[in-house]
This record gives sequence, C-alpha cells and structure tokens, in this order.
Amino acid sequence: MIKKTLIISAVALFTLTSTVFAAGAAGPGLPGNPVPVTPSSTVTASEAASLQYMREEEKLAHDVYVALGDEWGLRVFDNIARAEQQHSDATAYWLDFYKLDDPAAGNEPGEFTNVELQALYDELVIQGRRSIAEALKVGAAIEEIDIRDLQEAITETANPALTQLYQNLKAGSENHLRAFATNLKTRTGAVYAPQHLSQAEYAQIVGDSIQGNGNGRYGRRP
Repeated sequence: MIKKTLIISAVALFTLTSTVFAAGAAGPGLPGNPVPVTPSSTVTASEAASLQYMREEEKLAHDVYVALGDEWGLRVFDNIARAEQQHSDATAYWLDFYKLDDPAAGNEPGEFTNVELQALYDELVIQGRRSIAEALKVGAAIEEIDIRDLQEAITETANPALTQLYQNLKAGSENHLRAFATNLKTRTGAVYAPQHLSQAEYAQIVGDSIQGNGNGRYGRRP
C-alpha cells in the first residue's frame, strides 16, 4: 500500500506545535449524519500524517481527472474532478483546524510534495492518455486506492471529526468508482476488473445503490 510505505516520511511533516487544543469545540454535522460530533482537541502524529497524505491523494485524483478530461472531453472526468476538489478542500480544512502543515500548499496542478505520489501521477496520466478505455480504468483505479487508504485511516483514528470526514470521502469515492466502471462498460463494452480491492469488496460497492455523498459535503469546523 502506497500509504503504508510513506507513512514514516509523512510523519516527518508533523510538528509538535501543531498538536493544538480546541477548547469548547462544538461538533460539525453533515447532511445524512445529523448528530454533530466533537473534534478531538489534539491529533496524534499518525493522524496528522494520514490527514496530510489524504490531502495530496485527493489532489492527485483531481489533477489526473482534469488532465484526462482535457484529453478526452468526457463529462465524467469534469464532474468528478469538481467533487475531488471538494474532497481535497475538506482535508485542507482540518489541516488548518489542527494547525498542520499543508503539503499541497503552493503546488501547481500535477505537482506533489510526496515524491511517490508525484511518480504515480505522472504514470497514471501517461496511461490515461493512451485511450478512453485506459483513462476510465485509471479513474476507477484511483478511486479504489482512495477507498483502500480511507478504510485504513478510519481504523487508525479515534477522532470523531476525522472519522466522519473519512467516511464521507469514502462514500464519495464509492460513487466515483461506480461511475467510472459504468462509463467503461457503456462506452467500450469492457468490464472493469478491480486492481486494489478484492473482488468481493468491489462487488459490494458496485452493487450498492448510489449514495448521497458523491459531490462531497463535509460539515464545517466549529
């Protein structure tokens, strides 16, 4: 897993001064989850690293989709790129709340602080420019990676605000995975084969009815 191989270097981005207290914080609520949650007053180094990593991973999805949308003119890339911008902005929101360094700050489209994410971006754009089918497979693969990493992030945090954030990001990524798989089938006749999730996990996702978080609604900081 990309995230596991990079978590040590990501932790280096965490500074002790970024473990802050949010005294009297009231919980942010989300559509579809009406019970407000109270953010933890501090984040661990591991939670900080995960949030920083997710910031760039969501940016990668956005930037790849913009590049492939420009290449092929498919609406699915434009629509999902807008949602991914919301995803990336949501992670940035909580980075700011906890006074953490933002690894995407100042980076242009297609530029990443994390060298392995930079290499992955370059590789996926090259692949996606080969054909429409390859572009849609790239989109589905990115969403699989996001889902896998978000699942891990959920298990590794006890912070209610981050749990809520990651659950909503995951719901959006599941919608996006369904959209890319459907477009691949209708446009090319090909059936997408999961690359990063098990066949059972993938079947569970594509078999679910569309959820209400595909465009990303992530509450607000208290």
